[in-house]
Amino acid sequence: MKKLTYKEAGVDIDAGMKFVEKIKPIIKSIHRPEVLTEIGGFSSLFSLGNDKYQDPVLVSSTDGTGTKLKIAFMMDRHDTIGIDLVAMNVNDLVVQGAEPLFFLDYLATSRLDPEKGLQIIQGIVKGCRQAGCALIGGETAEMPSFYRKGEYDLAGFAVGVVERDKIVDGSTITMGNKIIGIASSGLHSNGFSLVRKILLARKKLKLNDHLPELGCLLGEELLRPTKIYAKAILNILKSFTINGMAHITGGGITKNLFRILPSRCRGVIYKKAWPRQPIFNLLKEAGNIEEGEMFRVFNNGIGMLLVVPAQETEGICERLQGLNEQSYLIGEITERKQGEEAVRFLERAG
Repeated sequence: MKKLTYKEAGVDIDAGMKFVEKIKPIIKSIHRPEVLTEIGGFSSLFSLGNDKYQDPVLVSSTDGTGTKLKIAFMMDRHDTIGIDLVAMNVNDLVVQGAEPLFFLDYLATSRLDPEKGLQIIQGIVKGCRQAGCALIGGETAEMPSFYRKGEYDLAGFAVGVVERDKIVDGSTITMGNKIIGIASSGLHSNGFSLVRKILLARKKLKLNDHLPELGCLLGEELLRPTKIYAKAILNILKSFTINGMAHITGGGITKNLFRILPSRCRGVIYKKAWPRQPIFNLLKEAGNIEEGEMFRVFNNGIGMLLVVPAQETEGICERLQGLNEQSYLIGEITERKQGEEAVRFLERAG
C-alpha cells in the first residue's frame, strides 16, 4: 500500500512555513514598542506597561468581511480586503473610546496561494497602520475539502484599551445632544448579499463594466475599502466630549444608533443633511428598495455617528475637517415617549 503524506491530502506544511517567513518583515514594519514576540510563535505577547494607564480596561472585538469576499474572488483582487477586515474590528473598538493596540487574523483557504496570501496580509498591514495598531499574530489554515478552489475566508480579532473613567457607552446621552455623521467611503463591508442580487443577478451587470454614474468600474466601487476612523476619533476625544458613538455596519443607522440610546432618548435623523455616494442611489433605483430598508441595510454615506453636547458640535466638526474627515450635523436627541420608535427619520430639520 502506498504511503500517503499530508501534502498529497492537500495541505503543504512547508509552503505554510515559507509563507510565514515571507510575511515576517512586512508585519514587523508596524510593530509597536509593546510587542514582545515575533510572528511564528505559539502565541503573542503584548505589554501594557505599568506607568501609561491608571485603571486600564481591555476592549475586544471580532468580525469578518462577509460576502464582500465574493467580489474579491470574482475580481481576483485581494489587496484591499484586509483593510476591510481591520476596519470592521477597530471601528467597533473605538466607539467605546478605546485605542486599538493589536490585531490578529485568521485566513482559511482550500490551498495556500503564496502570492494571493501576501496581497491579503499586505492589506491587513495597511489597515493596521491606518488604525495605529500592531499585527501580532494569526493563523493560516489549508482546508482543501472544506473550501472551493481559489476561495478563502477571513476573520479578525482586535484588542484595545481605555481608561475606565473614559469609557464611552452612551449612558450620558441626553435630550438636546446633537448627532454628527462622519462620511463613509462607500458601501464599506455590509449588505453585499443584497448588492450582488441587485446588480449582478437582477441587472446583469459585470464587475468590469464602467458605470458613468460611479465614475469607475463597478468592481472597483464595490471593493472600495472600509474607512478606518480610529485615529480621528481618538484625536477628537483628547479635546472634546463624546457621549456616544455608533459604527454604522449591518443594521444601518436604524439599528446601530438604537444600540447606544438610553430608553428615554430618541434619535432624530434628517435624511437630507448629507449627500449619498452614487452607489446608494444606484442600488435603491435598481433594486426598487424602500427608503426604510435602505437605512436598515446600508450606511447610506455615513460610516460613524457621534452623539455630542450641542455646544461642542461646531468645534468637533472643525477638528474633523482638519483631520480630512467630512462630517455633517445630521440629527439630534429628543425625548422618547412610550410607544415611539427609538430612531426617527425626517426629511429635514425644522
